[in-house]
Amino acid sequence: MAIPAASATETTSRFSFPSAYTILFALIVIIAGLTWVIPAGQYERVASETLGKDVPVAGTYAPTDANPQGFFDVILAPIAGFYDPGSYSANAIDVALFVLMIGGFIGVVTATGAIDAGIKRAMTRLEGREKWMIPILMGLFAIGGTTEGMAEETLAFYVLLTPVMIAAGYDALTAVAVILLGAGVGVLGSTVNAFSTVIASDAAGVPFTEGLMLRLVLLALTLVATVAYVMRYAARVKADPSRSLVFDRKTENETHFLKASEAGASDFTGLHKIVLLLFGATFAVMIWGVSLGGWWMAEMSGLFLFAGIGIGIVGRLGEKGLVEAFVGGARDLLGVALIIGLARGIVVVMDAGHITDTILHWAEGTVAGLNEVVFINVMYWIQVVLSFFVPSTSGLAVLSMPILAPVGDFAGVSRSLVVTAFQSAEGVVNLVTPTSAVVMGGLAIGRVPYERWLRFVWPVLLGLTIIIMAALSIGVLLQGTPA
Repeated sequence: MAIPAASATETTSRFSFPSAYTILFALIVIIAGLTWVIPAGQYERVASETLGKDVPVAGTYAPTDANPQGFFDVILAPIAGFYDPGSYSANAIDVALFVLMIGGFIGVVTATGAIDAGIKRAMTRLEGREKWMIPILMGLFAIGGTTEGMAEETLAFYVLLTPVMIAAGYDALTAVAVILLGAGVGVLGSTVNAFSTVIASDAAGVPFTEGLMLRLVLLALTLVATVAYVMRYAARVKADPSRSLVFDRKTENETHFLKASEAGASDFTGLHKIVLLLFGATFAVMIWGVSLGGWWMAEMSGLFLFAGIGIGIVGRLGEKGLVEAFVGGARDLLGVALIIGLARGIVVVMDAGHITDTILHWAEGTVAGLNEVVFINVMYWIQVVLSFFVPSTSGLAVLSMPILAPVGDFAGVSRSLVVTAFQSAEGVVNLVTPTSAVVMGGLAIGRVPYERWLRFVWPVLLGLTIIIMAALSIGVLLQGTPA
């Protein structure tokens, strides 16, 4: 996969690519416009005790009353992205609050000087071996993605790893790539991920262990490909910083992420060690809570609030210093929280306009009567399109699998392969889709403009798609072989 080079004239170009806020609001307007064009329709739904949700019933699609979204719906969409103004039920408010708590937590830890001193000590110890951080970290994130669908939880790691990568001689884009691609290919190659493979398999009516071998192969191939790509880019940036795709932000990012503490920044004291030990323990507790404790956003937010207060006390910041550090850190990520609400607002408008099921119905008709190999590859691309509109992995699994998996029976394609096509497509799209709070939030925290990320990642998308389509095709040809 070739790595795109930075343009020498980029900073002097008259055209300024819109910010993430503008892109997302424009998408809200476009989707609202589509609700006036795409016919409204819905499937009948039945409660599923296994999934704990209502699932659509194949063959029950019927037109329904149109509900085109107008001016006031567009204006309210970013608000509805946080919570439903009618029922007051949460949409993305929990994720946004989680991000603010992370910001406050990091602000407190930074104020102690422990992060700056720790980074300097780590870079001294790793001198000459910094590149091995990339495959190790990407492998760890991939494990999180394939086992428990690590997504929103990764937002906590951008503020941790970005300064480390910059201090190692790389750039902010390298840090974003390590996290987003690492966890992303893990989700793409989900094995026992309850939010993707398990839910999709249950909705399709097959055991989640069916097709496991193919998914392991996909995970291995895509992880090797993305690690090689990121390491190559990082090595190029380290050798010549001007080749970074965010080189024009180099000084700004170094100032932001490598803030020198006013006192003791160069000395790694015993107090710094204690603070960093508590810092690492907080993330360990978060991972335990999500994986085994049944935690989600509220519990994780409470953890970072509690840990921030505790570290502020241990770090001897004082009451005023602790409050100022926490509020200042939350303020730094306020823009990220707003982006999350905007991203969810797109889905809100589409659902309110009753066009989600119509798009799914069109997909159902598209794959009918196709050859097996053609069917599974068309199914992949259908899921790519659906994933853009429904960035939630579990949400799309519940929505699409009860409809599209049975279609595979008529095409002679196993339902487990349809599940693999679904999770692969969702994994690829969620590396770039602007409707994903994880993508837009991660880029905002890492201070990487969206268009720079697209320039960096398009060769990855191409390579991953080739690998996936080849694997799905071979999977069809090997049907019947024990997996």
